[in-house]
Amino acid sequence: MMPPTLGVILAGGLSRRMGGVEKSLLPFGDRMLIAHVAERLAPQCESLMINANGSSSRFDAMGLPVVPDVVPGHQGPLAGILTALEWTATHCRRVEWVVSVPSDTPFIPKDLVRRLHEALQKGQHPLACASSDGRLHFAVGLWPVSLRDDLRQAIVDKGLRSIRDWTSLHGCAEATWPVETIDPFFNINTPDDLVQATIWLSEDIPDDRA
Repeated sequence: MMPPTLGVILAGGLSRRMGGVEKSLLPFGDRMLIAHVAERLAPQCESLMINANGSSSRFDAMGLPVVPDVVPGHQGPLAGILTALEWTATHCRRVEWVVSVPSDTPFIPKDLVRRLHEALQKGQHPLACASSDGRLHFAVGLWPVSLRDDLRQAIVDKGLRSIRDWTSLHGCAEATWPVETIDPFFNINTPDDLVQATIWLSEDIPDDRA
């Protein structure tokens, strides 16, 4: 049986390649982009939260907790993971795992959480990340709440900013997905990416490929 897992949607980026327009709120099909991510992630998790800075009211339609970074300075997705781990330890004490997904990845697999847990069980590492097309996606990962103090120390005391650097300290199991019609971890960084993703959204892509 899969352990209870909280899902965090990382929406704290500055969207520089989108001209400063907040990616998670972009219209995508008939909803906001972040709503597509939540729809795919929610059935896999005990509950969801959003990590985002600034006014939380812009996410009111989502009906989810919106939690800003617990460390200042827009320090990236690693700070978002720390935020989720500490929030879970306080508000969801029976949950021992957090899965993170960026808010601009609308095609995440529907078996993401299960397969990340399976990768952990097969490996010898305390962390797990998704991969596809020969590339690790460090922001799509499974993190134990028990390592929250270790992560805080790494960010605050050691100045770590990269998820890759933190995973290298502990070792990271890998769960791999095939790329067929699309890469299930395709992320929308630019206006051209948004156009391409919208085309894919309009096509009938089987769930086992997305």
